[in-house]
Amino acid sequence: MKQSLAHIAIVVKDYDEAITFYTTQLGFKLIEDTILSETKRWVLVAPKNSDGCQLLLAKAANEEQASRVGNQTGGRVFLFLYTDDFWSDYNDYTAKGIEFVRQPTKEEYGTVAVFKDLYGNLWDLIGKDA
Repeated sequence: MKQSLAHIAIVVKDYDEAITFYTTQLGFKLIEDTILSETKRWVLVAPKNSDGCQLLLAKAANEEQASRVGNQTGGRVFLFLYTDDFWSDYNDYTAKGIEFVRQPTKEEYGTVAVFKDLYGNLWDLIGKDA
């Protein structure tokens, strides 16, 4: 038996602003944007050149969901973005105004820095050292 994670839902305030952030600021590709109803869309984004798990951008549908936007994990790092060119991505993100809340450090597993997405969710940017 083989299993894999296909999508991880991230609660967002607005579909279009989230799509813009992920595609413009982080350089992800828009995989799918399908209208399901007047208020709901199926929106998938993923890092370019990735065939792994995709993010499902899920617009908050009520007050409880809206209260989780930007803080889905209680302030802990939420997502982990691996790269084969840490410094290129770090410098690109910095130039595009991405806020890094922890500057790059060398760890046993590679170079890592923590940044915020447009809503404040924390991400690790991780590059394996050569």
